[in-house]
Amino acid sequence: MAYRTVLKQARRVVVKIGSRQLANGQETQRNLVDEIADLAGPKTSFVVVSSGAIALGCQRLGYRARPKEVAKLQAAAAAGQSVLMRRYDEYFATHGITAAQVLITHADLADRERLNNARQALAALLEAGAVPVVNENDTVSTEQVQFGDNDQLAAMVTPLVGAEVLVLLTDVDGVLGEDGRRIPVMTERTRIQEVRTDRDQVGAGGISSKLDAAWKACRAGATAVIAPASRPRVLHSILAGADVGTVFPATAVTLRARKHWIAFTLRPKGTVVLDEGAVRALRGGRSSLLPVGVVGVRGQFNVGDSVRLVAPNGAEIGRGLTRLGTLDVARSAGLRRAALGDLFGAAAEDLVVVHKDDLVLEL
Repeated sequence: MAYRTVLKQARRVVVKIGSRQLANGQETQRNLVDEIADLAGPKTSFVVVSSGAIALGCQRLGYRARPKEVAKLQAAAAAGQSVLMRRYDEYFATHGITAAQVLITHADLADRERLNNARQALAALLEAGAVPVVNENDTVSTEQVQFGDNDQLAAMVTPLVGAEVLVLLTDVDGVLGEDGRRIPVMTERTRIQEVRTDRDQVGAGGISSKLDAAWKACRAGATAVIAPASRPRVLHSILAGADVGTVFPATAVTLRARKHWIAFTLRPKGTVVLDEGAVRALRGGRSSLLPVGVVGVRGQFNVGDSVRLVAPNGAEIGRGLTRLGTLDVARSAGLRRAALGDLFGAAAEDLVVVHKDDLVLEL
């Protein structure tokens, strides 16, 4: 199939495997390592995003179910991460490959300097021929011990390492339609509404999270595949272009790394409500958001924070980095330049709520 031809040419692949796939013994983890070792080489490198630390830690600490208390989740992560990583280290070592643990929190990726440090470290590991094994640093994370889940982390790592392919391994054949049949290709995000969205019980995410992560990777210029972890030689099949799982082709218009970061990594601190004229102007693609187009503001945010931009009907049309704090946006809402001068003086000449360079539309 034409959509899968690009998979044969992949030079960098991110593979995410979840708690549910790793919870029932070590065979799946060992098979994944064997496949990566067989496929990796001078022209193809891999990054693994692996869940499983909390699930393994719960077993070690005697928790009968995944706890709800953050402290216990962090304790489970600490007890399980060493086991998870030891297995990766041992399995890759049998192939003469170094596995490198990389623990990340959302705060690391939300800060541009720390994000660039992570990018450089990952690049150095890949250049050295190692396989980075990425997981959230659950032991110190306080934001509900999750990015959302590791599907979302994998979507953020994909542009971070310049991957052409993101593979999300799951326990079903791919994305299933309402009739229970696998959907081979999804080319429009609107089709998400047509699929089953049963939630995993062991991990933090489910198929809805994988659909969202796949879409985000596509916006970064990668091709995403949701496929069954239990299928023998599943990575070989995917990278050979076989009709396995559900493929999400890269979008025709992709986002550069910085705009992908604004759209999908930063968490909005507030909302700016626009009038219809501002919505039309922004969708024209050449305009910044000026105070005159604002009709309301919600939340508390400071200069440089991410904000949602919504139409009068409440539909989100985009996100951006604000150049004004909450109070100044509220004070200037709906005002033209002459009136702004009375409030802000000479600074009114350059007053912008969100500059077009810091704006991402149609998420």
